[in-house]
Amino acid sequence: MADRRLWSYKEIAAHIGVQTDTVRSYRKHGLLPSPDLTEGGRPYWFADTIRTWVTQRPGRNGRARSRS
Repeated sequence: MADRRLWSYKEIAAHIGVQTDTVRSYRKHGLLPSPDLTEGGRPYWFADTIRTWVTQRPGRNGRARSRS
């Protein structure tokens, strides 16, 4: 079953073990997938979108630091 929970910068940062500002920087530099939803000017991603991105991220061997 697909995980359709929406994650903000905060949840993404916790999942990959970095600061929230780092995730914002990833997006600014085109390293983060496009948001699945933007609401009130704030971007959100489905948890599955981020998990897939993590597995394809160079230099991380597809492993997140936490299992959120």
